[in-house]
Amino acid sequence: MGLLSKLGMGKKTSDNNTGVTTPYQAIGGENTVRQLANRFYDIMENDPMAAELLAIHPQPLDRIRHVFFLYLTMWLGGPNQYEQERGHPRLRARHLPYTVTPTLKAQWMYCMRKAMYECVNDMNVADQLLRALDQLADHMVNRKDEAV
Repeated sequence: MGLLSKLGMGKKTSDNNTGVTTPYQAIGGENTVRQLANRFYDIMENDPMAAELLAIHPQPLDRIRHVFFLYLTMWLGGPNQYEQERGHPRLRARHLPYTVTPTLKAQWMYCMRKAMYECVNDMNVADQLLRALDQLADHMVNRKDEAV
C-alpha cells in the first residue's frame, strides 16, 4: 500500500479526471518540507534527548540535511530529485552499516514528532505522516538495545 493510499489522499475531482493531492502538497510543498528537514536536525543537534542519535551522524550536518530534504520531498510525493542525484533510496541497505537500535529509533521519532508538530499546520495530516514514518523507522532497526 502506497503512502497516498495509507493517508487517504487521492480524491476524484470530476467524472473523467482524478486529481490527487499528495502529502507534499497537503503540508505546503517545498518550503514546509525544507523547514521540516531542517527543524528535525536542529532538534537533534540541540535536544539532549537525541544525544545518542546525533553522535552517529557525520558532522557537519549540512549534507545530510540536504539529502533528508530530498528524501522527504520524494517520499511525500513531491519532485523526485533524490533518485536523480542518489539513485533508489534502498533505505534499509543504506542504514545497515550503522547500528540502529529501538532506542535510536525512539530518539529519531522524538525529533521527527517535535519537528512535524512545529512545521505542519494540519494535525490530522501530521499524525498520519508520523504513523507512516514510525513504521518506516521500525524497518530501519537492525540491532537490539544492549542490556545494561
